Amino acid sequence: MRRQQRCWLAGGFLVLATLMPIAYGNEAAPLAADPLTEKRMVAISEELRCLVCQNESLAGSRAELAQDLRHEIREMIQAGKSDEDIMRFMVDRYGDYVRYRPPLQATTWLLWFGPFLLMAGGLGALVMYLRRRGSARLVVDESVLSAAQRRAAEALLSEAEGQGQGGNRDGNKA
Repeated sequence: MRRQQRCWLAGGFLVLATLMPIAYGNEAAPLAADPLTEKRMVAISEELRCLVCQNESLAGSRAELAQDLRHEIREMIQAGKSDEDIMRFMVDRYGDYVRYRPPLQATTWLLWFGPFLLMAGGLGALVMYLRRRGSARLVVDESVLSAAQRRAAEALLSEAEGQGQGGNRDGNKA
């Protein structure tokens, strides 16, 4: 009897664990009654950045603000606004940052050309560093030893080579 109760209890937990994700599921995003309206809304929201996620389009974001903005875009489409009017409204409200491809104007030059300027500056700094490092190495190599010191070092090396043949580590023959 005890074993049968454990089986029923385990089965009940299994059923609960299986049904638990259903309880936490979000409700489906509301679709417009008109498929053309929905298509326009998706096209417009693909061009807009989610202000919460920042690296995701408004169409792909699951943030509450993104859902509200998509609903607002649907309402504007149904009110007869053009795509340009909707984009202008969003830019006026949230700034050029809301667009994935902001227009090229004086206020967005840094957005468009900043990455290239940073890359050019980094490459320039790397080239200068490598040139200085190479020229510093040449100067150091020439001035490290005087001619007399160089001859003395060569004599020591040749003497060590002569002793190294047939000798052990200490230079003594075994």
